[in-house]
Amino acid sequence: MPIGLLGKKLGMTHAYDPYGRRYAVTAVEAGPCTVLQRREAKSDGYEALQLGFGTVKESKLNKAQAGQFKKAGAGPFRHVREVRTANGEWKVGQQLTVELFKEYELVDVSGISVGKGFQGGMKRWHWSGGPETHGSMSHRAPGSIGSTTTPGRVWKGHHLPGHMGSDKVTVQNLRLLKVDLEHNLLLIQGAIPGGENGLVFITKSKKRPEFIKKPVEITVAIEEDETLSKTAKAASKKLKQPSAGAPK
Repeated sequence: MPIGLLGKKLGMTHAYDPYGRRYAVTAVEAGPCTVLQRREAKSDGYEALQLGFGTVKESKLNKAQAGQFKKAGAGPFRHVREVRTANGEWKVGQQLTVELFKEYELVDVSGISVGKGFQGGMKRWHWSGGPETHGSMSHRAPGSIGSTTTPGRVWKGHHLPGHMGSDKVTVQNLRLLKVDLEHNLLLIQGAIPGGENGLVFITKSKKRPEFIKKPVEITVAIEEDETLSKTAKAASKKLKQPSAGAPK
């Protein structure tokens, strides 16, 4: 997995591209994240970085957590996560900021989706429901879920009512519309998982790494619309003009 940043989802707003088009974006406070520990293949069997994000009072930590931050010489942090990476350039105590990303770059965002509690099958699995006329008594009920003989049980993975949300969700190939180095902000086009103030993880796109998706100019489209409108006006004038043999 490529290196990324832990961040806090602030909410949704809108932003404009250089050509004046408005986009719905999600504001994320990304980093700075501090490298607390390095996992190496020789000692740990894998390579990873342990990142800390978000400040917290030292009085809220237990002795084990306080000792971890004291050994790293940083912190204390509210969130600590490991990120798998094969890059050995990062050192303990180094800070990662939004400088990792470029404007109009594609990124992947992971987070915990909003919890919905216990929900019925129609909301959870988008069932169409039963008949609503002719005396039907099962409009939203799940109905039969198996047979009594073979297999004599409910099939594993059957869609039924149950807990909805609070799952790890990753949305891929979202465009970074703006990178604010001064305020550690990323404006990501579209929606990302989780509620406001929720923890998210932003990485470079796994499918299209280092791809820059710049906004396309709209001047050509405007010129085409103008030419089409001119031809339409000329055609309507011809239709309105009376023919030579027609009475005036």
